[in-house]
Amino acid sequence: MSSTELPSVSAASVLPKVAPVRVGEGERLRSVGLPGITLTVRSRAAVREGLPPALYVHGLGGSSQNWSQLMAELDGLVDSEALDLPGFGDSPPPDDGDYSVTGHARAVIRYLDAAGRGPVHLFGNSLGGAITTRVAAVRPDLVRTLTLISPALPEIRVQRSAVPTALLGVPGIASLFTRISRDWTAEQRVRGVLGLCYGDPGMVTPEAFRHAVEELERRLQLPYFWDVMARSSRGIVNAYTLGGQHGLWRQAERVLAPTLLVYGGRDQLVGYRMAQRAARTFRDSRLLSLPDAGHVAMMEYPETVAAAVRELLADAGELGELGELGQPGEAAGSDAGGSGDAGAVRGRRAVEADGFGRGGAGGARGSRGGGSVSTVSDADGAGAGAGSGSGAGGDGNDDTNAGS
Repeated sequence: MSSTELPSVSAASVLPKVAPVRVGEGERLRSVGLPGITLTVRSRAAVREGLPPALYVHGLGGSSQNWSQLMAELDGLVDSEALDLPGFGDSPPPDDGDYSVTGHARAVIRYLDAAGRGPVHLFGNSLGGAITTRVAAVRPDLVRTLTLISPALPEIRVQRSAVPTALLGVPGIASLFTRISRDWTAEQRVRGVLGLCYGDPGMVTPEAFRHAVEELERRLQLPYFWDVMARSSRGIVNAYTLGGQHGLWRQAERVLAPTLLVYGGRDQLVGYRMAQRAARTFRDSRLLSLPDAGHVAMMEYPETVAAAVRELLADAGELGELGELGQPGEAAGSDAGGSGDAGAVRGRRAVEADGFGRGGAGGARGSRGGGSVSTVSDADGAGAGAGSGSGAGGDGNDDTNAGS
């Protein structure tokens, strides 16, 4: 080595030693080294061979733990893996420090290409919803179906409760907030996050709350924690301002994969009013409305979301016999002890604005969350129409490090 050459050092090799990440029953963690990034991947052992692969992408401040309950619910349906995005969970920061939506999408694509698992059933929540929308638009070969839970797509009228999260992206605000909140306990911080992300924070069990506190205490020991939050927040804001072909709504129009959209009526970070726009924008979409859910429906109502995923995969021809799942004839939104009715509707996007469409058949039973399902497709359905798919209007239980 000459006097001007320096050894290559990755971010992963200089991390401080902190407490280990919690691994739930039936889960395992592994570290995957790729050019410029190291990703932690959480997975569950496949119930049987030949299951289609699925990949889950969390939101801002979250981690792969946000998907543990839904992954367990989908055992026997898909072969599940969830990523910790660079700088989040147990993944170290990327070598290039790129926390833009495009940078995160590039990390997801890089992993899928390296793993050779694609095409996958792709899931995204909040920031993860924006990331996976971009992945599905630019690499349709990697995506079988797309499930978006409160996706962070641009809004003209951002909810007031979401403004502090956006302000984290303003230079200096993160360091100012760190100074202001230096005396806050981890318990106080977690209660604040739960109040922001859950429709009903009272659903969180004492055990889950304790796990969330332990995880936050671990993360706060990481010297890059606030920098990652600030840069990723800035990445969301920047993505909201992009126009033309790179705009997220324009990319949503280009998504070819059948798409399930899940919105919560009590979401304080993504406006419930955006649900109908999203349903009209994605080419082949169905909308699950959960009036009592907040920003992390997969953590609040995992059974209901899983039922909707089963129907999505069945409609997309991704399942053989539903009887193999032990759920014959169940429609999305069903739940033991549930009540209420919701029609499943299929029709052209152009005639779906009022929640009705031509053709289609079948109904979805109501759920514990009062959910309703409507489906929208570019193609006309066959058979009789099945009614309205509207839910209640309105402008994060295992691990609760819910992200936004």
